[in-house]
Amino acid sequence: MEGGGIGRAHADITGHRRPGARAACAGRSLHHFEEDLLGGQPAGGEEDQGMTRRALLAAPSLFAQPSPPPRRPPNVILIMTDDQGFGDLSAHGNTRLHTPYLDRLAKESTEFSRFTVCPVCAPTRASLLTGRYNLRTGVHGVTHGRETIRAEEVTLGKALQAAGYRTALIGKWHLGENYPSVPHAMGFDEFIGFRPGHWNRYFDSPAERNGKPVKLRGYITDAFTDEAIRFVTENRSRPFFLYLAYNTPHAPYQVPDEYFDRYKDAGSPELAAIYGMIANIDDNVGRLLNKLEWLKLAEDTIVIFLCDNGPQTNRFNAGLRLRKGSIYEGGTRAPFFLRWPGKVKSGMKINIPAAHIDVYPTVLDLCGVRRPEGPALDGVSLRPILEGSPGPDRVLFSHADHQDPLRKFPGAARGRRFKMVNGEELYDLEADPGESSNVAADHPEELRRLNALYDEWYASVTRGFQARRRPIPVGYREENPAILFAPQARMEGGVHFHSRNGFANDFLAGWEKPDAKASWEISVTEGGRYEILIEYLAAEGGGKISAAVGRESAEGEAEAGSLDPNPLPERSPQRTASTAPDLNWKMLRLGRMPIEAGPAVLEVTGKMTYLKSVHVRRIR
Repeated sequence: MEGGGIGRAHADITGHRRPGARAACAGRSLHHFEEDLLGGQPAGGEEDQGMTRRALLAAPSLFAQPSPPPRRPPNVILIMTDDQGFGDLSAHGNTRLHTPYLDRLAKESTEFSRFTVCPVCAPTRASLLTGRYNLRTGVHGVTHGRETIRAEEVTLGKALQAAGYRTALIGKWHLGENYPSVPHAMGFDEFIGFRPGHWNRYFDSPAERNGKPVKLRGYITDAFTDEAIRFVTENRSRPFFLYLAYNTPHAPYQVPDEYFDRYKDAGSPELAAIYGMIANIDDNVGRLLNKLEWLKLAEDTIVIFLCDNGPQTNRFNAGLRLRKGSIYEGGTRAPFFLRWPGKVKSGMKINIPAAHIDVYPTVLDLCGVRRPEGPALDGVSLRPILEGSPGPDRVLFSHADHQDPLRKFPGAARGRRFKMVNGEELYDLEADPGESSNVAADHPEELRRLNALYDEWYASVTRGFQARRRPIPVGYREENPAILFAPQARMEGGVHFHSRNGFANDFLAGWEKPDAKASWEISVTEGGRYEILIEYLAAEGGGKISAAVGRESAEGEAEAGSLDPNPLPERSPQRTASTAPDLNWKMLRLGRMPIEAGPAVLEVTGKMTYLKSVHVRRIR
């Protein structure tokens, strides 16, 4: 490895956090670490170099030679950040932002410079973990149940778990909040993080550890990195798969003073917070990579870094068009670095298109793991391209209507040179990566060809697709109670989301009218007796609140509680629409009722101010 390690005051060679922060491995001396070290030395360095497409096609191999067989299957660390755009790296030309560790990772990796993800996060996560286009997995949005992955999908976690890997997801899941579409049922031995699309509090954050609530210590990205270092250290003597899904720089804009102050002259508090969060990510990636060096695991570990979509605000994006949510390159092109010292050449940039769907088959191929039985993949292994092959001549597709997936557009089809957008536009990405000039009139045959391929693909991924919400499973013994969250509800009688859009952490307001009601479609796996509790707030006590399933009902009396929000350390003076207030919720036990197995609707009515969730617990 070039330079032998990544060392700085904030991320020293042991991987410990900077002075004043809680150490990831407190209580263990350096002497004890030395006794635990495995054999193996870091790989030798490679000179930084670029590679044109022509040189790539002519190269016999991008793998360093000689390459002795690994002592064991390689470990895998898959790092993904949230709302970090292609241009949010100094290595990609951002002169305002300083990301030395990620820049170094890029130099030590092979980079796919035309790597495509979805325009928003949950669909990208579905494709990343399954090797399939997100619409095939049931994921077509970010909230209201549209983010829930089908339980039948075979994730990368499941595949590596079956091959003997110890697996962990640390960070953001965002592929479902109810069993079995949850991490511990989808291939992860350990889960430390949160299930929904984003979190309200980034300091001393509430989180989940294998199904039990915990409070993280300190800043959330630091805490997740501490957990990642713990996992790597504890499993250093066996193959492991770590999916480290950071939730920053997604809003809310909360970041330690040290990082905010670096960029307070960036132009706005919002941008200062975003760049500060990215700088914090950079330091934490450095900490983790240094721990691999310290444990002598670097040459036995494949490290992959990417982002889930384009930037969430208008900021530098390396000349790409638009941002998150868009089908244009600014919304869908992401950094993608793959490092395996001594096996994959460093400093290479490959201009052949690749995508999120390729990560699953590539990792299995590099690890020598047979793909389990399951749904057919859309992605291909990138290993032949890494070895010098031009790869398959294929077209990659994107779809961006997350409200109605049965609308064919916005959508795009990308070939090696041309990209069709929305059926009418055509761009030459080799000459015009910023998509500034529509060349459809100059290449009508190419536009027709890509349109025909898109139509065929879209018909395939939507065949049998049902846009209606899937019922929420209730009654699984593996996860009891089932929690019905506000963003999954249907609302009547003036009930509405407090923060407009019903994103994660939102709750239901507007309970003043007599016909106010919220309902959830459920699927009861086992009939029996169930207890119903609600998470709510009422400005005045004494009001009756009831829950009903069919003819059965349970009722309780509201107790008055404070509606004053807890302060949040927001850096942007105007809270984003996606961030709901942080409140001190009360729990009310409504009672017990029999519920039969099968489909049903649970309804809540009554006098309250806010409703956050309903807990349905099977008691016998």
